[in-house]
Amino acid sequence: MLAAALCAAALIIMLLTEGSRVPVDDPNTHLELTMIHEVMVLDNSGPDLAVINFTAGLKMFLIAAILANFLTPAGLSPVMSGLLFTAIILSAAIAIGCIESLMARLRMSHVPQFVLFMLSISVVAFSIVFLMMNGGLK
Repeated sequence: MLAAALCAAALIIMLLTEGSRVPVDDPNTHLELTMIHEVMVLDNSGPDLAVINFTAGLKMFLIAAILANFLTPAGLSPVMSGLLFTAIILSAAIAIGCIESLMARLRMSHVPQFVLFMLSISVVAFSIVFLMMNGGLK
C-alpha cells in the first residue's frame, strides 16, 4: 500500500510537470509564453488547434489512467473496477485543479528540485516493490 501511495504521489507530480500546470510554470516568461500561445492560436486555428488541445488532454488522461491502474485493486468485478477507475480519474482531475488554483508558481530554479523530488519518490517506491518481490520485506 505504501508503494502505491508513493507511485500515486509521483504520478500527481508528473501530471503537474508534464501538463505545464501552475507550480511548474515560469512567471518570468509569462509574456513570452503568452505570445507563443497567441501565435499558436493564430497559426493553428480550427481543426489543427483542436488536435493540439486534444493531444494535451489525452496526455493528461493517459497519465491519470496509469495512476488509476496503480490504485485499482485486482480481483474486483468489472463494474466495480470501472467505477473505481472513473472515480480515481475524477479525483485526480479535482486534485490537479485544486493544486493548480491554490499553489503558487515555483521559481524556475526550484523546478529541477520539484522534478528530482518526483524521481526520489519513484526510486523509493521501486525499491519497496523490488524488495517485496524478492522476499526482503514481508
